[in-house]
Amino acid sequence: MKKQPFTLMLAILLMLAISACSGDKAEPVEATVPVKEMVDKMLTDIQQPKLMELDDETVKQQYHLDPALLEEYSVRIPLMNVKSNEISVLKVKDAKDLPAVEEAVKQRAADVQKSFEQYLPDQYENAKNYKLVTKGNYVLFVISEEADALVKSFESFFVQK
Repeated sequence: MKKQPFTLMLAILLMLAISACSGDKAEPVEATVPVKEMVDKMLTDIQQPKLMELDDETVKQQYHLDPALLEEYSVRIPLMNVKSNEISVLKVKDAKDLPAVEEAVKQRAADVQKSFEQYLPDQYENAKNYKLVTKGNYVLFVISEEADALVKSFESFFVQK
């Protein structure tokens, strides 16, 4: 007779656990400002060397990435090849393309590392410590001594829907 209350209690606990887990669906996130404004603000707040913005063709060459996959983007690289600092925010049109975009960014990181490997050791170390952050359909790629501050600034542009 004592098994019945135990079984009932176990069933109730199991149902509570299942219902609690089903409510953990990831909420979509959306940025509060367009990508270009986001990067401009990040660069205003956190000092970086002079960076230039890339156009579609240069993004395709440098990032091995078709800009047609992106809804919007802002990619900034150094004006001169004496710094490894770089910042890119890429908004993917379709979430299914996120892995391809992340892979392209990792390839870009490897390319930057290789270009500084035998050239400037401090910039090579900086490039090795890059940050890659995905938030919803947005991808942030940062090479900077201030990477953590830039990531924090990037995350401040998002709200849960």
